Amino acid sequence: MLDFDPASNPHLAEVQTDSRRAYQGSFLQIEKDTVRLPDGQQVSREYIKHPGAVVILPLFEDGSVLLERQFRYPLNRVFLEFPAGKIDAGEDPLLCAKRELREETGYIATDWRYLCTIHNAIAYSDEHLDIFLAQGLTAGEAQLDQGEFLETFKAPLSQVLEWVKLGKITDVKTIIGCFWLEKILKERW
Repeated sequence: MLDFDPASNPHLAEVQTDSRRAYQGSFLQIEKDTVRLPDGQQVSREYIKHPGAVVILPLFEDGSVLLERQFRYPLNRVFLEFPAGKIDAGEDPLLCAKRELREETGYIATDWRYLCTIHNAIAYSDEHLDIFLAQGLTAGEAQLDQGEFLETFKAPLSQVLEWVKLGKITDVKTIIGCFWLEKILKERW
């Protein structure tokens, strides 16, 4: 049995001995910690603190999915991705998923299922993403946040998987979501 608790794995655990905030932004903060390694050495660890987010896999009855095209500034390009959004302080992740789907796409769903939590940048961030399957979709009008620009479109999952294979989709949450959907539709998971 695998045990992920640091107390059960002292030969691997790093222990914080000091911490300071290196940067405080409106959305993210950067921490700079001093840690003691298992061999006793002290080193610095810098990491991004993130409030967490949700990812929604909108699945239509015909097996197609709803995707977004959105420009992402850090990489200066448009990405194809599943709807997603930041969890507000104290917000329930499922309520966040419902809110984000409605705001970004206009769709509402009658059937929701939590699938998993992923950690997409474990070397430099504490960010986690809770992934939800949304079915029983009904179209409505999007209510984008100020400064948010995106387009939505429907595509067969087989096409989306081909885009993953060809490297046209590189967003990790979308790739993982596609693999989950592939297993779900084949009734393997």
